[in-house]
Amino acid sequence: MRELILLRHAHAEAASAGQADLDRPLSAEGLAEAEAAGRWLAENHLIPDCVLCSPSRRTRETLEAVLGAIGYIDQRIEPAIYEATPGTLIGLADANVEVGRLMLVGHNPGLERLAALLHSGQSGDYRGMPPAGIAVLHVPTETALEPGIAQLSAFWWP
Repeated sequence: MRELILLRHAHAEAASAGQADLDRPLSAEGLAEAEAAGRWLAENHLIPDCVLCSPSRRTRETLEAVLGAIGYIDQRIEPAIYEATPGTLIGLADANVEVGRLMLVGHNPGLERLAALLHSGQSGDYRGMPPAGIAVLHVPTETALEPGIAQLSAFWWP
């Protein structure tokens, strides 16, 4: 089995006038949430082998706070994660099938729909991944991801 860790970015500031959504920073609450997420990952020995992160400022700041708790790991900014559908996220995970424990740092609704789709086989109107929420999914090794293939082994939020 391999693991797929989905981390939603922590709370972000609202966009100011003229500010692009991509440039929204974490709020003070969000920074605390991201640090707590990093501690939870470290305490549960869930250190990813590789991280793919959305290019948005709030996801990069979330990842930076998490890395403060878990240490440096292989990481890449992946533009396709921003506004990604579950299908796009599955494609990214399948392109990294050799990674034993892959973490995606991104956004809703893509992440929560992906978690639901891989676990239950349906994504529908599922809404259940709060800011800085983490879903840990076990998936068969070297098998393409498809609906209902994963076992949800942990779900955490601050």
